Amino acid sequence: MIYFDHAATTFPKPPSVYAEVERCIRSYCGNPGRGSHTLSRAAAEKIYECREEAASLFGLDAPENIVFTVNTTAALNMAIKGLLQQGDHVLISDMEHNSVLRPIDRLAREGRISYDIFPTHGGSGRIPTAEDICRGIGQRIRPETRAVVCAHASNICSASLPIAEIGAFCHTNGLYLVVDGAQSAGILPLDMSRMGIDVLCVPGHKGLYGIQGSGMLLLSPGTVLDTLTEGGNGVRSLDAAMPDFSPERYESGTLPTPAIAGLCEGIRFVKRVGTEAIMTHEQALFRRLRELLTNTQGVKVYAPQFVGSTLLFSVDGMPSDAVGRALDARGFCVRCGFHCSALGHRTLGTPESGAVRASFGYFNRPAEVERFYRALKEILSTAQKADR
Repeated sequence: MIYFDHAATTFPKPPSVYAEVERCIRSYCGNPGRGSHTLSRAAAEKIYECREEAASLFGLDAPENIVFTVNTTAALNMAIKGLLQQGDHVLISDMEHNSVLRPIDRLAREGRISYDIFPTHGGSGRIPTAEDICRGIGQRIRPETRAVVCAHASNICSASLPIAEIGAFCHTNGLYLVVDGAQSAGILPLDMSRMGIDVLCVPGHKGLYGIQGSGMLLLSPGTVLDTLTEGGNGVRSLDAAMPDFSPERYESGTLPTPAIAGLCEGIRFVKRVGTEAIMTHEQALFRRLRELLTNTQGVKVYAPQFVGSTLLFSVDGMPSDAVGRALDARGFCVRCGFHCSALGHRTLGTPESGAVRASFGYFNRPAEVERFYRALKEILSTAQKADR
């Protein structure tokens, strides 16, 4: 199989990740922070190593402000529900994943908050400027607006937002900035301090090359959230309330130590290779497939003006799931449909069956793109013969 579904989860992982997960399970997988014995201490030390690696990668001076979660969605729910209060107003972009839209929409339906959607581009084929984006945000600010919550990069195409400029705009206007880094962490530059990010939510299992079951919530110094879950964490066990310090305030119950151990090695892999090298490699694959598909009759590429790791397309006269099944039969893993992003598909104007997403990772090679194109041409030819 040729795997072009890295926007969902990266595969394969670096060998060092597999090795560390196994080493953890076999050698030091005690319950971190829950005992005075050697295995508990060893697990806790590995978890703190991961906090330090992540803090260094994302420009955060306080490793203790890194909270481990099981995925980005969990981190976003903690951020959104822990930050927003009764009567608050929040702004989100028109390209958001359901992990942003759904928790915010629920709070709005319950009458607790209100929200508006700001545009990221008008489908004109041009890349909007940072001034365009910030103007759209500014036009929707109300006296009760508390935060902007937005994805750094889309999960359905290669569109990305100018986070540093949005961060500066938010802080000038007294707003929090919560960033969904699901598609950018490990690929695009992400520096919380430099970009003015108050809360960053990232997966461990995508661009950081960890395994599934790992994610992180990163809090800038001074940012405090209400807790979403409460329980034991190995500290102040005689108190009924959760502690007021991070990370223990937010980490209830046993942490997924093997997943965090693997994530630690995944982050080290990303640092060794370099995010710039990873990004350059994936963009080269994107550009080649974009060139091939934009010159193919019967294929439409969405938002081709943006360059990144993810390409979205549709085939005339074929539902997206039919294209996906045909590609799967020829040895290619892609994702079809609406990719948990109703807002994004509405913005891009995809067909009623959705579209096909090909997303690249560091271990993909140019020859795989050529093979993908030949397979798609074969599918098109077969479909055209069937219509005659």
